[in-house]
Amino acid sequence: MDVNLNIKEELLPNEEQFKNSFFSRFDLRERDEPLQLNDSIAKDYRFPTFYADSSCAIAIFHCDYEAAKAIMPHPSMEPVKMTKGRSLVIFSCYEYRNVMNVAPYNEIAVTIPVICDGARNIPILTMLRGDKHEKFGYYVFHMPVTSLENRIRGRKIWGLPKEVEKIDIQRQGGMCNVAASVDGQDPYLRLSIPTGGKPQDFDVRSNLYSILGNQRLTSQTQFKGTFNLTKGFGTLFKRSSTANGAAISLGQGPIADKLRALKIEQNAFQFRNADTMNACFDLAHDSMEL
Repeated sequence: MDVNLNIKEELLPNEEQFKNSFFSRFDLRERDEPLQLNDSIAKDYRFPTFYADSSCAIAIFHCDYEAAKAIMPHPSMEPVKMTKGRSLVIFSCYEYRNVMNVAPYNEIAVTIPVICDGARNIPILTMLRGDKHEKFGYYVFHMPVTSLENRIRGRKIWGLPKEVEKIDIQRQGGMCNVAASVDGQDPYLRLSIPTGGKPQDFDVRSNLYSILGNQRLTSQTQFKGTFNLTKGFGTLFKRSSTANGAAISLGQGPIADKLRALKIEQNAFQFRNADTMNACFDLAHDSMEL
């Protein structure tokens, strides 16, 4: 999807797209004040933000633990530990076809699973317990989107590191092929994620950590859908090359260099794909001064 730099004055009237019972769990509300998007446009969005009939393709790779730790914004956050001195990096690629009162857009959330505030970090077990632990969540360190409006929303409300980029997501031949690029340059990131696999139902609520000013925010994201899983448990016991491979390829530029510094291994720990799911993302429910 090409970038969308247009910001319309009115909220998109698309409430009819959110009739699924998943959305009835949540009470919509507004922020204390409208969000100023530019000199002339401010909007009263409702939260949590709803996403209906979205596609989601996820690739999870091992990376170097010390390299992941080096990009943590504060000592209170620690990457989850895996085997052989490694952590994990997750690429979650979304086609947001219907967003409550907002135009559709594509997004890639690049996150590192973390444990916070001195909680025990036991290799593998911390990740397996995952969202059952109140101090577990995901730190977002890169988040390209195709929409200027969404970039502004993400940065001003949550402090998410969103940048407007071109994100192509194509499904063909049993694969979801993703490419992210900046200013017409060659893609700095390519992912190839299998769309098949063993079906598994997910109804998950997770913490998302971000930094806004001098505050560490904890916000809640939730999704429900059936994902096809391809697991690579063998990667727990054997490292793979950090060179470009069939599943992940890094190009040129500062973002590629930042990702390359994580020493991401080319053999994935897990792939997930859902052609359709429902999700929501709420305002921060907790903050901590850094």
